[in-house]
Amino acid sequence: MDRARRKKLVQAYKLALPPMGIFAIRNLVTGRMLIDQSNHVTGTLNRHRTELKLGTHRNRALMDDWRMHGETAFAFEVLETIDERPEPDFDYRGELERRLAIWRTQLPTGSPASYL
Repeated sequence: MDRARRKKLVQAYKLALPPMGIFAIRNLVTGRMLIDQSNHVTGTLNRHRTELKLGTHRNRALMDDWRMHGETAFAFEVLETIDERPEPDFDYRGELERRLAIWRTQLPTGSPASYL
């Protein structure tokens, strides 16, 4: 690959928005889930996984289940992503909140199947 093409690809990568969306951490043994939103889904899922591995996750119930069942009992999933929009004033935060509310109707906060 020539330098000009490589430079152009690197610049495009730097200008692109990170993947935004709704994610879930699913306990495959109990079916319990943590559903949340992020403006950088990949980074957020990596952070959750790292905190769980280190034993420092802030959600006590999730941390306790991780210790009990182990890493292989959990799935980290991107449920939905938001595509980049051409409108410069598009409200990504509002769109994330709206979509999260839709997902949480299926798994309400405070229900036995939710970690929240």
